[in-house]
Amino acid sequence: MQILTAPSFIEIIKSGYSNCFNFAGRARRAEYWWFVLYNFILLVATSIIGMLLTFAFDTPFIGMILYAIVALLTVVQTISLAIRRLHDTGRSGWWLLISLIPLGGIVLLVFLTNDSLPTENQWGASPKYVV
Repeated sequence: MQILTAPSFIEIIKSGYSNCFNFAGRARRAEYWWFVLYNFILLVATSIIGMLLTFAFDTPFIGMILYAIVALLTVVQTISLAIRRLHDTGRSGWWLLISLIPLGGIVLLVFLTNDSLPTENQWGASPKYVV
């Protein structure tokens, strides 16, 4: 069994946007966490720009509106990628809903950090391992 190399950061970002409405298939652990880092950096940069715009135009709503727009644009990609990541660990995407109960976020975090299943499952072949 051979392990494939992980895609580059730019390839992962492109893949995240091109597969934003793809809720089937599998996503590697590196693909998920690099995209989470990208979203974090994007949202921090957006909030800094929003604060600067708020101070420049002396109105609090510009920054909040900008942040809300960017957050709403990234939520679909993040949910899609999380579902494909859960598929890669052999779990249904419905496990994402466990984060709605107390301490469910910790369980979801454990699921999202698990390694890929090396074998093919109902969501397709492993994107990490080649048999």
